Amino acid sequence: MAQRRAKRPDAVARIVEDWARERPGLDTSPLEVLARLHRAYLQYQSRLTAQIEKHGLSVAGFDVLTALRRAGAPYRLTAGQLAASGLISSAGVTLRLDRLENDGLLVRERDAVDRRVVYSRLTDAGLKKVDEVFTEHLENERRMLSGLTLTERRQLARLLSGLELSIVESDTAGEVAAGEGTAG
Repeated sequence: MAQRRAKRPDAVARIVEDWARERPGLDTSPLEVLARLHRAYLQYQSRLTAQIEKHGLSVAGFDVLTALRRAGAPYRLTAGQLAASGLISSAGVTLRLDRLENDGLLVRERDAVDRRVVYSRLTDAGLKKVDEVFTEHLENERRMLSGLTLTERRQLARLLSGLELSIVESDTAGEVAAGEGTAG
């Protein structure tokens, strides 16, 4: 069961109060969501990084291992597939693969039919490592969410999904608004 804490003004509430005093007509309501989201992310990221690094992995390397693990047996993907998995940028894939290969957590294999295609595959040690670290990762995340009830977690997950969509769609909305009034 989630622990309930007494509500007290957080840093963002104080920032909003400061702006209300300094510029009373300014709508600072976006800060109440996005500044809190950013602050929560920074707290999450520091705890995530500490938990992953104690296993001798970087967060980026962990992302590669989890992508390979999620692919299912034989736990292999091309560099392009890893980059397309959503959590890994294409810029650093090769560097990450080199380090994980040097650590014995994956091997690179050429495709039997098309020798131009190279797969990265989890080794037995890599499979064991990712399963161990991911189990701890989920427990770490459960601890971080322990202040919320299950209903609150579900509600927050739904709201954050909507927020992500809103942010992505804001790019398109901005492009449409910028294009209005121009001669075509």
